[in-house]
Amino acid sequence: MGRLAKKKMAATCRQLEPFMEMLFAERNAAVNTAAAYKVDLHDVEEFLLGRDTVLASAESEDLRAYMGALKARGMSPRTVARRLSAMRQFYGFLYSEGLRTDDPSAAVDSPQRGRPLPKTLTEAEVETLLAAARARRGADGKRLVCLLEIAYASGLRVSELVELPLNAITRDTRAVLVRGKGNKERLVPLTRAAVEAVAAYLEVRWRHLPTKAEPPSYLFPSSSAEGHLTRRRVGQLVKELARDSGLDPTKVSPHVLRHAFATHLLNHGADLRSVQQMLGHADVSTTQIYTHVLGGRLKTVVEDHHPLARKR
Repeated sequence: MGRLAKKKMAATCRQLEPFMEMLFAERNAAVNTAAAYKVDLHDVEEFLLGRDTVLASAESEDLRAYMGALKARGMSPRTVARRLSAMRQFYGFLYSEGLRTDDPSAAVDSPQRGRPLPKTLTEAEVETLLAAARARRGADGKRLVCLLEIAYASGLRVSELVELPLNAITRDTRAVLVRGKGNKERLVPLTRAAVEAVAAYLEVRWRHLPTKAEPPSYLFPSSSAEGHLTRRRVGQLVKELARDSGLDPTKVSPHVLRHAFATHLLNHGADLRSVQQMLGHADVSTTQIYTHVLGGRLKTVVEDHHPLARKR
Protein backbone atom coordinates (compact mmCIF):
# COMPACT_ATOMS: atom_id res chain seq x y z
CA MET A 1 0.00 0.00 0.00
CA GLY A 2 1.41 3.40 -1.05
CA ARG A 3 1.91 6.39 1.23
CA LEU A 4 -1.11 8.25 -0.19
CA ALA A 5 -3.33 5.21 0.24
CA LYS A 6 -2.21 4.85 3.86
CA LYS A 7 -3.06 8.49 4.54
CA LYS A 8 -6.51 8.01 3.05
CA MET A 9 -7.07 4.87 5.10
CA ALA A 10 -5.99 6.70 8.26
CA ALA A 11 -8.51 9.47 7.52
CA THR A 12 -11.32 6.94 7.30
CA CYS A 13 -10.18 5.24 10.52
CA ARG A 14 -10.55 8.57 12.33
CA GLN A 15 -14.21 8.63 11.29
CA LEU A 16 -14.76 4.96 12.03
CA GLU A 17 -13.76 5.39 15.66
CA PRO A 18 -16.64 7.75 16.62
CA PHE A 19 -19.00 5.58 14.55
CA MET A 20 -18.00 2.51 16.57
CA GLU A 21 -18.39 4.48 19.81
CA MET A 22 -21.90 5.48 18.73
CA LEU A 23 -22.83 1.84 18.10
CA PHE A 24 -21.88 0.91 21.65
CA ALA A 25 -23.08 4.03 23.47
CA GLU A 26 -26.33 4.86 21.67
CA ARG A 27 -27.46 1.60 20.10
CA ASN A 28 -26.07 -0.78 22.68
CA ALA A 29 -24.72 -2.97 19.87
CA ALA A 30 -23.30 -6.37 20.69
CA VAL A 31 -19.51 -6.71 20.44
CA ASN A 32 -19.80 -9.23 17.59
CA THR A 33 -22.19 -6.97 15.65
CA ALA A 34 -19.90 -3.94 15.95
CA ALA A 35 -16.87 -6.05 14.98
CA ALA A 36 -18.71 -7.31 11.88
CA TYR A 37 -19.55 -3.73 10.84
CA LYS A 38 -15.90 -2.77 11.19
CA VAL A 39 -14.68 -5.69 9.06
CA ASP A 40 -17.31 -4.98 6.39
CA LEU A 41 -16.45 -1.29 6.19
CA HIS A 42 -12.73 -2.02 5.93
CA ASP A 43 -13.50 -4.27 2.96
CA VAL A 44 -15.43 -1.43 1.29
CA GLU A 45 -12.53 0.92 1.99
CA GLU A 46 -9.99 -1.37 0.35
CA PHE A 47 -12.15 -1.59 -2.78
CA LEU A 48 -12.64 2.18 -2.93
CA LEU A 49 -8.90 2.84 -2.72
CA GLY A 50 -8.65 1.11 -6.09
CA ARG A 51 -11.05 3.72 -7.43
CA ASP A 52 -8.92 6.51 -5.96
CA THR A 53 -11.47 7.44 -3.33
CA VAL A 54 -12.18 6.69 0.33
CA LEU A 55 -15.13 5.50 2.32
CA ALA A 56 -16.00 8.86 3.81
CA SER A 57 -16.21 10.65 0.44
CA ALA A 58 -17.54 7.87 -1.81
CA GLU A 59 -20.46 8.52 -4.15
CA SER A 60 -23.41 6.30 -4.98
CA GLU A 61 -21.79 5.03 -8.18
CA ASP A 62 -18.74 3.94 -6.17
CA LEU A 63 -20.93 1.94 -3.82
CA ARG A 64 -22.86 0.39 -6.71
CA ALA A 65 -19.53 -0.67 -8.23
CA TYR A 66 -18.58 -2.28 -4.94
CA MET A 67 -21.88 -4.17 -4.77
CA GLY A 68 -21.29 -5.39 -8.32
CA ALA A 69 -17.79 -6.54 -7.36
CA LEU A 70 -19.22 -8.55 -4.47
CA LYS A 71 -21.59 -10.37 -6.82
CA ALA A 72 -18.69 -11.01 -9.21
CA ARG A 73 -16.77 -12.58 -6.31
CA GLY A 74 -19.67 -14.98 -5.83
CA MET A 75 -20.81 -13.48 -2.53
CA SER A 76 -24.23 -14.66 -1.38
CA PRO A 77 -27.13 -12.16 -1.46
CA ARG A 78 -27.23 -12.38 2.33
CA THR A 79 -23.59 -11.25 2.62
CA VAL A 80 -24.10 -8.48 0.05
CA ALA A 81 -27.14 -7.25 2.00
CA ARG A 82 -25.13 -7.24 5.23
CA ARG A 83 -22.38 -5.14 3.62
CA LEU A 84 -24.98 -2.67 2.36
CA SER A 85 -26.49 -2.49 5.83
CA ALA A 86 -23.07 -1.63 7.29
CA MET A 87 -22.62 1.14 4.71
CA ARG A 88 -26.06 2.57 5.40
CA GLN A 89 -25.36 2.66 9.12
CA PHE A 90 -22.04 4.42 8.55
CA TYR A 91 -23.28 7.03 6.07
CA GLY A 92 -26.37 7.63 8.15
CA PHE A 93 -24.04 8.43 11.05
CA LEU A 94 -21.94 10.83 8.92
CA TYR A 95 -25.11 12.59 7.75
CA SER A 96 -26.55 12.93 11.25
CA GLU A 97 -23.26 14.33 12.52
CA GLY A 98 -23.07 16.90 9.72
CA LEU A 99 -19.96 15.28 8.25
CA ARG A 100 -21.78 14.76 4.94
CA THR A 101 -24.67 16.57 3.35
CA ASP A 102 -25.99 13.42 1.68
CA ASP A 103 -26.21 9.66 2.10
CA PRO A 104 -24.73 7.90 -0.97
CA SER A 105 -25.98 4.50 0.19
CA ALA A 106 -29.63 5.63 -0.01
CA ALA A 107 -29.57 5.34 -3.81
CA VAL A 108 -28.13 1.80 -3.77
CA ASP A 109 -30.72 -0.97 -4.19
CA SER A 110 -30.79 -3.90 -1.82
CA PRO A 111 -30.07 -7.29 -3.40
CA GLN A 112 -32.95 -9.66 -3.93
CA ARG A 113 -32.54 -12.64 -1.65
CA GLY A 114 -34.66 -15.58 -0.74
CA ARG A 115 -34.58 -16.65 2.85
CA PRO A 116 -33.26 -20.22 3.10
CA LEU A 117 -35.13 -22.55 5.37
CA PRO A 118 -33.25 -23.13 8.62
CA LYS A 119 -31.51 -26.45 9.15
CA THR A 120 -33.20 -28.44 11.85
CA LEU A 121 -33.43 -31.89 13.40
CA THR A 122 -36.34 -34.24 13.77
CA GLU A 123 -37.62 -35.00 17.25
CA ALA A 124 -36.17 -38.51 16.93
CA GLU A 125 -32.73 -37.10 16.06
CA VAL A 126 -32.79 -34.78 19.08
CA GLU A 127 -33.71 -37.73 21.29
CA THR A 128 -30.82 -39.69 19.76
CA LEU A 129 -28.43 -36.89 20.71
CA LEU A 130 -29.79 -36.68 24.24
CA ALA A 131 -29.62 -40.46 24.69
CA ALA A 132 -25.99 -40.46 23.57
CA ALA A 133 -25.21 -37.64 26.02
CA ARG A 134 -26.93 -39.46 28.90
CA ALA A 135 -24.74 -42.48 28.18
CA ARG A 136 -21.65 -40.41 28.93
CA ARG A 137 -20.30 -40.88 32.44
CA GLY A 138 -18.79 -38.51 34.95
CA ALA A 139 -18.85 -34.73 35.29
CA ASP A 140 -18.31 -34.15 31.57
CA GLY A 141 -21.33 -36.27 30.72
CA LYS A 142 -23.60 -34.45 33.17
CA ARG A 143 -22.43 -31.10 31.84
CA LEU A 144 -23.11 -32.19 28.26
CA VAL A 145 -26.62 -33.38 29.13
CA CYS A 146 -27.26 -30.08 30.91
CA LEU A 147 -26.07 -28.06 27.90
CA LEU A 148 -28.27 -29.99 25.49
CA GLU A 149 -31.37 -30.02 27.69
CA ILE A 150 -31.21 -26.26 28.26
CA ALA A 151 -30.50 -25.53 24.59
CA TYR A 152 -33.38 -27.67 23.34
CA ALA A 153 -35.79 -26.60 26.08
CA SER A 154 -35.20 -22.86 25.71
CA GLY A 155 -33.86 -22.15 22.20
CA LEU A 156 -31.05 -20.01 23.61
CA ARG A 157 -28.35 -18.69 21.31
CA VAL A 158 -25.08 -20.45 22.09
CA SER A 159 -23.58 -17.13 23.27
CA GLU A 160 -26.49 -16.74 25.72
CA LEU A 161 -26.09 -20.33 26.88
CA VAL A 162 -22.40 -20.14 27.75
CA GLU A 163 -22.80 -16.77 29.46
CA LEU A 164 -25.59 -17.89 31.81
CA PRO A 165 -24.82 -16.88 35.40
CA LEU A 166 -24.86 -19.53 38.09
CA ASN A 167 -28.15 -18.23 39.53
CA ALA A 168 -29.98 -18.05 36.17
CA ILE A 169 -31.99 -21.21 36.84
CA THR A 170 -33.74 -22.38 39.98
CA ARG A 171 -35.73 -25.54 40.60
CA ASP A 172 -38.66 -23.52 41.96
CA THR A 173 -39.20 -21.26 38.94
CA ARG A 174 -38.48 -23.82 36.18
CA ALA A 175 -37.40 -20.93 33.98
CA VAL A 176 -34.20 -19.28 32.86
CA LEU A 177 -33.53 -15.54 32.90
CA VAL A 178 -31.61 -14.67 29.74
CA ARG A 179 -29.73 -11.51 28.85
CA GLY A 180 -29.81 -11.44 25.06
CA LYS A 181 -29.00 -9.09 22.20
CA GLY A 182 -29.06 -5.41 23.05
CA ASN A 183 -28.73 -6.35 26.73
CA LYS A 184 -32.46 -7.16 26.80
CA GLU A 185 -33.72 -9.65 29.36
CA ARG A 186 -36.34 -12.32 28.80
CA LEU A 187 -37.71 -15.17 30.89
CA VAL A 188 -37.91 -18.53 29.12
CA PRO A 189 -39.68 -21.54 30.68
CA LEU A 190 -37.79 -24.82 30.94
CA THR A 191 -38.88 -28.44 30.82
CA ARG A 192 -38.73 -30.56 33.94
CA ALA A 193 -36.00 -32.64 32.25
CA ALA A 194 -33.86 -29.51 31.79
CA VAL A 195 -34.29 -28.43 35.42
CA GLU A 196 -33.36 -31.94 36.60
CA ALA A 197 -30.32 -31.95 34.30
CA VAL A 198 -29.20 -28.66 35.86
CA ALA A 199 -29.61 -30.09 39.38
CA ALA A 200 -27.55 -33.17 38.48
CA TYR A 201 -24.85 -31.06 36.85
CA LEU A 202 -24.59 -28.66 39.80
CA GLU A 203 -23.53 -31.55 42.01
CA VAL A 204 -20.38 -31.98 39.88
CA ARG A 205 -19.91 -28.41 38.62
CA TRP A 206 -16.98 -27.93 40.98
CA ARG A 207 -14.95 -30.35 38.86
CA HIS A 208 -14.98 -27.80 36.02
CA LEU A 209 -13.90 -24.84 38.12
CA PRO A 210 -10.57 -23.33 37.02
CA THR A 211 -7.75 -23.06 39.53
CA LYS A 212 -8.28 -19.38 40.36
CA ALA A 213 -8.54 -17.51 43.65
CA GLU A 214 -12.08 -16.39 42.81
CA PRO A 215 -14.11 -18.98 40.86
CA PRO A 216 -16.25 -17.53 38.05
CA SER A 217 -19.96 -17.13 38.68
CA TYR A 218 -20.97 -18.67 35.34
CA LEU A 219 -23.13 -21.78 35.18
CA PHE A 220 -20.60 -23.37 32.83
CA PRO A 221 -17.18 -22.24 34.10
CA SER A 222 -13.90 -23.04 32.37
CA SER A 223 -10.28 -21.93 32.29
CA SER A 224 -10.85 -19.87 29.12
CA ALA A 225 -10.04 -16.17 29.07
CA GLU A 226 -13.77 -15.44 29.31
CA GLY A 227 -14.14 -17.62 32.41
CA HIS A 228 -16.84 -19.81 30.81
CA LEU A 229 -17.15 -22.44 28.11
CA THR A 230 -16.58 -20.87 24.71
CA ARG A 231 -19.04 -21.04 21.85
CA ARG A 232 -16.44 -22.88 19.82
CA ARG A 233 -15.97 -25.54 22.48
CA VAL A 234 -19.72 -26.14 22.80
CA GLY A 235 -19.88 -26.52 19.01
CA GLN A 236 -17.09 -29.09 19.14
CA LEU A 237 -18.82 -31.04 21.90
CA VAL A 238 -22.11 -31.15 19.99
CA LYS A 239 -20.45 -32.29 16.75
CA GLU A 240 -18.47 -34.99 18.58
CA LEU A 241 -21.71 -36.22 20.13
CA ALA A 242 -23.45 -36.21 16.74
CA ARG A 243 -20.64 -38.31 15.27
CA ASP A 244 -20.80 -40.78 18.15
CA SER A 245 -24.58 -41.12 17.86
CA GLY A 246 -24.51 -41.82 14.12
CA LEU A 247 -25.79 -38.40 12.96
CA ASP A 248 -24.11 -36.27 10.31
CA PRO A 249 -21.97 -33.82 12.33
CA THR A 250 -22.10 -31.25 9.50
CA LYS A 251 -25.85 -30.97 10.06
CA VAL A 252 -25.71 -30.63 13.84
CA SER A 253 -24.69 -27.54 15.81
CA PRO A 254 -25.92 -25.52 18.80
CA HIS A 255 -27.73 -23.20 16.38
CA VAL A 256 -29.48 -26.15 14.76
CA LEU A 257 -30.77 -27.10 18.22
CA ARG A 258 -32.21 -23.57 18.46
CA HIS A 259 -33.95 -24.14 15.13
CA ALA A 260 -35.24 -27.50 16.34
CA PHE A 261 -36.66 -25.87 19.47
CA ALA A 262 -38.68 -23.36 17.42
CA THR A 263 -39.70 -25.85 14.74
CA HIS A 264 -40.95 -28.49 17.16
CA LEU A 265 -42.86 -25.95 19.26
CA LEU A 266 -44.73 -24.66 16.21
CA ASN A 267 -45.31 -28.18 14.99
CA HIS A 268 -47.07 -28.96 18.26
CA GLY A 269 -49.35 -25.92 18.11
CA ALA A 270 -47.39 -23.07 19.74
CA ASP A 271 -48.29 -19.61 18.45
CA LEU A 272 -45.72 -17.54 16.56
CA ARG A 273 -45.70 -14.63 19.02
CA SER A 274 -44.81 -16.87 21.96
CA VAL A 275 -41.98 -18.48 20.00
CA GLN A 276 -40.77 -15.01 19.01
CA GLN A 277 -40.57 -13.94 22.65
CA MET A 278 -38.74 -17.10 23.72
CA LEU A 279 -36.22 -16.82 20.87
CA GLY A 280 -35.61 -13.16 21.67
CA HIS A 281 -36.42 -11.91 18.17
CA ALA A 282 -37.08 -8.17 18.03
CA ASP A 283 -39.35 -8.57 14.99
CA VAL A 284 -41.85 -11.36 14.37
CA SER A 285 -40.84 -11.38 10.69
CA THR A 286 -37.58 -13.04 11.77
CA THR A 287 -39.54 -15.80 13.48
CA GLN A 288 -41.81 -16.31 10.47
CA ILE A 289 -39.07 -18.26 8.69
CA TYR A 290 -40.07 -21.19 10.89
CA THR A 291 -43.59 -21.30 9.48
CA HIS A 292 -42.32 -23.79 6.87
CA VAL A 293 -43.22 -26.45 9.43
CA LEU A 294 -46.87 -25.40 9.53
CA GLY A 295 -47.76 -26.55 6.02
CA GLY A 296 -48.32 -30.22 6.83
CA ARG A 297 -50.01 -29.54 10.16
CA LEU A 298 -52.41 -26.94 8.72
CA LYS A 299 -53.31 -29.30 5.89
CA THR A 300 -54.22 -31.95 8.47
CA VAL A 301 -56.25 -29.43 10.48
CA VAL A 302 -58.27 -28.45 7.38
CA GLU A 303 -58.85 -32.07 6.35
CA ASP A 304 -59.93 -33.06 9.85
CA HIS A 305 -62.08 -30.08 10.79
CA HIS A 306 -63.33 -28.25 7.68
CA PRO A 307 -66.97 -29.26 6.99
CA LEU A 308 -66.51 -29.49 3.22
CA ALA A 309 -63.43 -31.67 3.64
CA ARG A 310 -65.37 -34.01 5.92
CA LYS A 311 -68.22 -34.30 3.40
CA ARG A 312 -65.82 -35.31 0.65
